[in-house]
Parts: sequence; structure tokens; C-alpha cells
Amino acid sequence: MTQRPVVIGVDSSTQSTKAAVVDAEDGTLLAVGRAPHTVTGEAGARESDPEEWWSALARAVADGLRQAAVPPAAVTGIAVAGQQHGLVTLDPAGRPLRPALLWNDTRSAPQAAALTQALGGPQAWLARTGSVPVASMTAAKWRWLTEHEPAVAERTAAVRLPHDFLTERLADAAVTDPGDASGTCWYDTGRAAYDPELLALIGLDPALLPAVAPTGATRVGTLTRAAAEALGLPAGVAVAAGTGDNMAAAVGLGLGTGGLLDHPVVSLGTSGTVFAATRARPASPGLSGFAAADGGYLPLGCTLNCTLAVDRIAGLLGLDREDAAPGDGLVLLPYLDGERTPDLPHATGLLTGLRHATTPHALLGAAYEGAVFTVLRALDEVLTACGLDPADPSVRDRPLRLVGGGARGRAWTETVRRLSGRPVVVPTATELVALGAAALAAAAATGADPVALAREWGTGEGETLPPVPRDTATWERIDGVLDRAHPLLAG
Repeated sequence: MTQRPVVIGVDSSTQSTKAAVVDAEDGTLLAVGRAPHTVTGEAGARESDPEEWWSALARAVADGLRQAAVPPAAVTGIAVAGQQHGLVTLDPAGRPLRPALLWNDTRSAPQAAALTQALGGPQAWLARTGSVPVASMTAAKWRWLTEHEPAVAERTAAVRLPHDFLTERLADAAVTDPGDASGTCWYDTGRAAYDPELLALIGLDPALLPAVAPTGATRVGTLTRAAAEALGLPAGVAVAAGTGDNMAAAVGLGLGTGGLLDHPVVSLGTSGTVFAATRARPASPGLSGFAAADGGYLPLGCTLNCTLAVDRIAGLLGLDREDAAPGDGLVLLPYLDGERTPDLPHATGLLTGLRHATTPHALLGAAYEGAVFTVLRALDEVLTACGLDPADPSVRDRPLRLVGGGARGRAWTETVRRLSGRPVVVPTATELVALGAAALAAAAATGADPVALAREWGTGEGETLPPVPRDTATWERIDGVLDRAHPLLAG
């Protein structure tokens, strides 16, 4: 019996690496290999060793192939989707000079504010990059490095994003893609190129940066002999340019210029993200105006505090994460790590409305409500950036696609339904970032359109939960508290 071709889609996230082994012809997920990462830091610092990402990738691929019981010779393509914004600094031999600064490292907030003003304010940045610098953006992290560790910056021979670092290890190709590049704040999304003036303002030599491939599905080479040996794969496997994790999730859902447009997605993970595919170039100060992996655009709102923050509240209360009840007049904004949307990098958690009758279950429910409210308020900005009116009934009635780890939790799903009043589609597939990367890998191997391929695979399909009446009272209560507390939270 002839072995069908398979591809490997890699999701290198904040906490772990996942390697999805996928049937390249029908998209069947054969297995998912996993390996954890270590994140260190306190007082706003969040760092990881890029070498651990590489060793985790090798372990995850080996685990996936073992589970799938397919011969390595059947693998025809591989692509990496990585956590966005991280700053990787390399020496001339391609070795990291220090741990990578991760997307949720908030120490660079002062540098982000300084960069914003240096160019003339938010609108000037929106016109160039589609995004305003915040602590998450790579440009702010580079400025932080030059100010706090100038010796490291001086020794840096190459600057990479997390997925770029791994792709270069696979194919010996110094390359990125428009999607991940658009999260740096030194890439002009209108001209689809690095911006020399912004690089000069940031203080970054363009010679340190990788080339930009046309799309994340672009074939940039094949596995080197060293990479093939490390991964246990043949040396001829096609390597795609890959992309950022959010862009890969959009591909996995079939969103893009070759698929569904203006279709809102809510992702509940360590961070909460909301995004939609559009042909319109977004320019909203409250969003990241990303490019998509397929050449369109992906306006995105991101909150730092989502499942991890709510789990922390549950732990403090000694409750299981599903032991939540409606907030009962409470407002709990779980901004435990500062916040990105809204831009409050120095914020802490805020609780109001406590009474003698307050129960731990209501406290936990209020944490869910605060996190979901923050995500859904960002969603309204995403829809506006797509040229849609969030208050229009025809827009408000569109289903949300709910993905990420939180989408598998009853408390998360029901809170989203209650505060949005929308139908909710929960895709059956659980590894959409890795599946999107697999579609990019298959496209690199065959020349197919990755978004169209993902739609043929049906990776974005799932159960539709009907709408429930919208809890406007809770929404308005949280909205009022956040507006009044904003100056306090800003520090």
C-alpha cells in the first residue's frame, strides 16, 4: 500500500511546541507531538531561550511521527507558526546572545511611548505600519535592549522573530513573511516592505533583518542535512516561510482573500485575541493592523490577561475553573500582567462591588466576565476596522468562531455567549495554529493556495451554539467601571 504524503505544521507558542502531522491530501490530523518551553522573569519580564524552542521542535516532531506511525519519508513539507513579536538576537554563528524578549514582556512600555511621540503620535504610526507601538511590539523591545543592554545590541549580528529563528534553522534561509513582519512596527503594511525611516528612528540596521517572502506559504528551501538529522526527516522536505501564530490560526480557519472575509474570531488562550480577515488596510489606534499570511489584512485586538489570569483567580479562591457563577453585581478586571488592549501596561487587577453575601463562585464568574468583556470590546474595534458597524443587527448577529483552550471550557463559552448575544461556532479541530501551519507547508510543497486548502480540509468547521439573550446589564456595569477607573489603572 502506497503511503499518502503528510506535512508537519509547527505551533511554537509561549508555553510549548506542538507538531501536527497532517495528511496532505485531506487534512486529517494524524497526531500532535508536544514539548514544553520554559518562561522566566518577574516584574514585567518574560523571557525564553530560543535554543529550547529548537530542541522542543525536534522532540515534538519525533513525538508526532511516533504517534502517527508514518515513515519519515512520507513527509513532504514543514512550516513553523510562532508566537509573535518576540525579539531574538543572534551572534555571527546564529546562536542567541541572550534569552528572547517575549511578546508579554512589558518592560518596554516606556520605549513604546517614546517611539510613538518621536514619530509624531499614533496617527503617524498608523499611516506607516497599521499599528501604534505598545510594549508587545518588537521595535519597543529593540529600543529597550539598546538602552538597558547596549553591549548585547552592539554584538548583535542578526535580529529575528521566533518563527524566523526556527525557519532559518530548518532551511538555512534568513527569511520572514509579511504577517509576522507586520507585528514589529518597522514594517510598512501599505508598501509591504521594511520602512527605512522607522528603522533609523528605532536604531536598527536593516542589514540585521531577514528578507521578506511574498507569503507564509512561499517555499524558502528544503531541510538542511543538519536539520534533517535533528528532526529525523529526509533532507529534501520543503520548508515554507511560515508566519505568526495569529496569521496561521486564520489560515487554519479558512479566513483570507481566498476564503471567508469580515468573519470575526475570538481566541481564548494565555492571551485573548480577536481578529477578522479583510481586504481593507486597517488603521485603528486600538488594534494591531497586521498583514495576513496570504496577502490580505488581519486587524487584531489582543488582551494580555485571559485564561491564565482567570485560572489564577480560581486558584486563589480554591475553586475549579468551572466553578463559576454570574458576577452578581461585582466587577473584576483581571489585569494581572498589565494590559495591552486597552493599552495599560502598568495596570493591576481591580475588584469592586464586594458585599457580605458575595460568594467565591461569583468572584470567579466576575473574573470571567471582566476578561470576556475586554476581549469583546476589542472585537467591536476589529469590526469597525473592517468597515462594519458593530451595532448593525446584521453584523451583531454574525456568528463568532470561538477557538483556543478556553473554547473547550463551559464557563468561557457560556460567558462569551451571554455577553455577546451572538451565535458561537466552536470548531471541532483543536490545533488551528498548527493546522494552519500544515496548510502553509502543503502549499509550499504543492503550490496550492493555503487558505483554499484549509477550507477543503474543513478545519474551521464545528458545532454552532445558538444565541442567548445579551446580558447588557453586566456589560454596562463593567464598561462604566473601566471608564471611571482608567486613570487609576494607567498608574
